[in-house]
Amino acid sequence: MTRISPGFRLLAATGTHRGDRTYQQDQVEVINHPRYAGCLLAVVADGMGGKSGGRKAADQVLLTARQLFERFVPGEESAEDLLQQLVSEAHLMIKLTALSAEEEPHSTVAAFLVNADRRCYWIHSGDSRIYLYRGNRMLKRTMDHSYVQRLVDDGQISELEAQSHPQSNLLTACLGTVAEPQTSVSCIESLEVGDTLMCCSDGLWHYFSPSEMGVALSTLPPREAAETLINKARDRARGSGDNLSLAIVRLQALS
Repeated sequence: MTRISPGFRLLAATGTHRGDRTYQQDQVEVINHPRYAGCLLAVVADGMGGKSGGRKAADQVLLTARQLFERFVPGEESAEDLLQQLVSEAHLMIKLTALSAEEEPHSTVAAFLVNADRRCYWIHSGDSRIYLYRGNRMLKRTMDHSYVQRLVDDGQISELEAQSHPQSNLLTACLGTVAEPQTSVSCIESLEVGDTLMCCSDGLWHYFSPSEMGVALSTLPPREAAETLINKARDRARGSGDNLSLAIVRLQALS
């Protein structure tokens, strides 16, 4: 996908794989704004709650994102408010789904919005992540809402130990729970041409160090990078991999 805005174009790719699970509950999409060039929204939702419940929850996140983004007016409306509304409305709809279907659907969310002025806004709840790379160097990433992230923050375990911790799947926030979901919102004031953004579920990031990701994202076009990361994650899972999904967006100079 290529959309042109003054000074740069946005190149994007998505990828998803069922892993070694029976059902695919991840959802991912990059959405071009229907009226404003250089403005897009990327969303990953990792559904949880049984074979159909998790997928319904992830579907609701994507449906809410499409509906809100279609009405969004860059420059006149707040991107932060849009992202907060995405989370709150998807959370409410997932809870209503649980009541009507007698299921317990939940979902993480990781979403970033890029504007034509090169500002980027992101939000997440749960352990799906967003990364920002400049070349092969990671500038910033989201911090998981999870039990093991709390242990890391408290200095009880290292980032390396967190990767293999037996309780790494315990979340402290996600959509569809009784309590309102904890969210983290951030703004990058000025992306540079050549920067790469990626949002992905834990089924992908679990298998890579930041430097390994940086090599793939800086040396390969988004589509090839997505394929490479998925294939390598599948190899490293050794038959026990979770659903995995990712969206990659790169700012490329106009030639």
